[in-house]
Amino acid sequence: MDKPTRSIQWIVWSGLTLVILAIVVSFVTTRIGFRVQSEARALPVIGTVADFALTNQMGRVVTLADLRGQVWVADIIFTRCPGACAKMTREMSELQAALPAGDSVRLVSLTADPGFDTPDVLKRYGDEFGASPERWHFLTGRKPDLYKLATQGLLLAVGEKQSEERESENDLFIHSTKFILIDQQGRIRGEYEATEPKSRGQILKAVQTLLTEK
Repeated sequence: MDKPTRSIQWIVWSGLTLVILAIVVSFVTTRIGFRVQSEARALPVIGTVADFALTNQMGRVVTLADLRGQVWVADIIFTRCPGACAKMTREMSELQAALPAGDSVRLVSLTADPGFDTPDVLKRYGDEFGASPERWHFLTGRKPDLYKLATQGLLLAVGEKQSEERESENDLFIHSTKFILIDQQGRIRGEYEATEPKSRGQILKAVQTLLTEK
């Protein structure tokens, strides 16, 4: 075989290799893009959180603007709760530990019992569960403001129990046991049962999806 023929074959094979490589790269890129889009579509916009101003366990006012640009997970509890609140807070603490350091993610726990749950009380309660004040806000304030954020903003049920409905002295409130996922624009993107073991993994995956959104 003469040299010009070998050169032509080399050029042809090189061209074919480049074409195949381009096809593979295009396929992989398309699949990744499709997966990201599919995951985003799996997190529909359920609602939008209106502005609020409440006080955290450090005595600092926290508003919706403070959480803009961050993904956050919210729930409602109260420190005297004889029911699911401690379990919910332990699960939120596990979420805090599982979230990578430096991520733009915050945790928010509203109190259903602001008459008792002052910033100092919430600070002690948070400390019991290893809450980092930089990442996890326990919010109190005027009951109408808290309940408005819970019910209208986060779509969480909350209400005071009638005396005849109470099973113990501290069985004062009935409330949702959901974790609510909010994106960087203040939109609700998911709700998860806080007491379900599978919820943690689902939330962590959803958080990563929201962090990739622009």
